[in-house]
Amino acid sequence: MPELPEVETVRRGLERLVVGRRIERVRIRYPRLVVTDRDEFVASLTGATIEQMGRRGKYLLFGLGQMTMVSHLRMEGKWLLFPSDQIPDNKHFHAFFDLDGNETLVYQDVRKFGTLELVKTADLLGYFTKKKLGPEPEKGVFAYASFERAVAASKKPIKPLLLDQSLVAGLGNIYVDEVLWAAKVHPERVASSLKKAEIKRLHHETIRILQLGIEKGGSTIRTYRNALGMDGTMQEYLQVYGKTGQPCARCGRDIVKIKVAGRGSHFCPRCQKRL
Repeated sequence: MPELPEVETVRRGLERLVVGRRIERVRIRYPRLVVTDRDEFVASLTGATIEQMGRRGKYLLFGLGQMTMVSHLRMEGKWLLFPSDQIPDNKHFHAFFDLDGNETLVYQDVRKFGTLELVKTADLLGYFTKKKLGPEPEKGVFAYASFERAVAASKKPIKPLLLDQSLVAGLGNIYVDEVLWAAKVHPERVASSLKKAEIKRLHHETIRILQLGIEKGGSTIRTYRNALGMDGTMQEYLQVYGKTGQPCARCGRDIVKIKVAGRGSHFCPRCQKRL
């Protein structure tokens, strides 16, 4: 958390709030948040204008012209906007970007897992190539043929394979469980054991479910809020995640939860047979 739909929703909120705004001052309270040179980071952002908001997988991209600030929210990172004279006292506020118009963009992260990084805009393609980030889960971008080859060649269980961002960008624990349920695939199935029809369903459902998540503004589970302080509604459409002991919407069997590669995994034992 947050996963691709939540990050895209934050991007859209920030696009409304900060694009065209000038950064007048930068304050970093938690130095390890910035993974590039901190002095250069502060100097480069001070006086810069946020020209556009982008996203790649789960990464937020603050376009500053020749430079881009890359924000990875990890588990609980979030962006908040306050009047500059009304910022609450909060020990989890780790970075402050004073904007023109007397407002301050604040980065909050309870777990301190998130990162900020300054990258040359021209180098972004290479930056994500080095991270082996897979394609976006969109029609025309997420090619079926390469997905099928990768799944058929892997000896990993399918759940951790789908969580590997090199296969497709943006899937996390919640949406992998949903995709596997929709495709009727057990999370522990060895990827290479899947039939072509199952792989095709996984590909289709990955696109469908992540796009639905974006449409519904993401899932509000635990602490997620979007950049406008609003809750998403995708949790109302989840079929298995967080529903241990509840009847499967498809067959009525109780949803169970197990650990797969260290991650809590929800599935229907009747619809998603291990074989």
